[in-house]
Amino acid sequence: MLTHSITLYLATVLIWGSTFYAIKFQLGDVPEMWSITYRFGLAALLLWFWCLWRKLPLRFSRHQHGWMALQGLFLFCLNYLLIYLATSNLTSGLIAVVFSSIVLMNILNGALFFGRPIEIKTLLGALLGILGIAFVFWPELAGLESNGSAFWGLVLSIAGTYIASLGNMLSSKNQQQQLPVIQSNVFGMTYGAGMMAILALVQGIMPVFDSSLSFNLSLLYLSLFGSVLAFGAYLTLVGRIGPAKAAYTMVLFPIVALGISTVFENYHWSWSALIGVCIVALGNLIILLPAEKLKRLVRLS
Repeated sequence: MLTHSITLYLATVLIWGSTFYAIKFQLGDVPEMWSITYRFGLAALLLWFWCLWRKLPLRFSRHQHGWMALQGLFLFCLNYLLIYLATSNLTSGLIAVVFSSIVLMNILNGALFFGRPIEIKTLLGALLGILGIAFVFWPELAGLESNGSAFWGLVLSIAGTYIASLGNMLSSKNQQQQLPVIQSNVFGMTYGAGMMAILALVQGIMPVFDSSLSFNLSLLYLSLFGSVLAFGAYLTLVGRIGPAKAAYTMVLFPIVALGISTVFENYHWSWSALIGVCIVALGNLIILLPAEKLKRLVRLS
């Protein structure tokens, strides 16, 4: 049981950490909107086969479909559009570091929309997270006047992360309304891909497909591994060890992404980036650790 949980944990971290680099191969000849449409359209198709094979119930009311469509808009459509656009201006590793702040955003949005209390340690973790991101981006922030694309990429990635957080809130609400996670996601991905395609067509962006091996392999990887298998592994992990411990994946996958970015994107680690990543991880760990364990660690230190 423990070995299986560790396998699921590592699979989630490694897959999600690598998807930010895989997005790079989706950019170029194919407009971002159509890359996202293909990704979640294929992921939805795979999940549809899974639901039909397992004979999962797929009949829902119009009201429930409305909420699943909203989840698709925020979780599988708009947020990814901004992240894909940001990837054109920043390395994938830096975007992953920004995306890790979704842990902080989820806590703040949970208080805003669901009245969940915010602890002092949460505020401390949030401040450390912001400070850590500032350290990671310090070279880019210092040269904003000469490199406006880096600032634009930072704004897009923060906005995309916040929209994803709102998508998490919608998913939480759907689960409170007893909507099954797998079915709400298969419908959400279907609606998200459809809305992205409509948005592209309304703007006069016609569908384009890249027949290159790199595009198709990255598309398959993002759809099957990044959108279906990693999500399935994460949900299984949540059921086995609980959501708090499973959320540690959000702390670790930016480190994987920066490592991949170092090897394949020639990302050079500075002392400020190294310190920043450590501060981000510390801030998230403070938030995710139960208060009693945190007090115990402080006493031991």
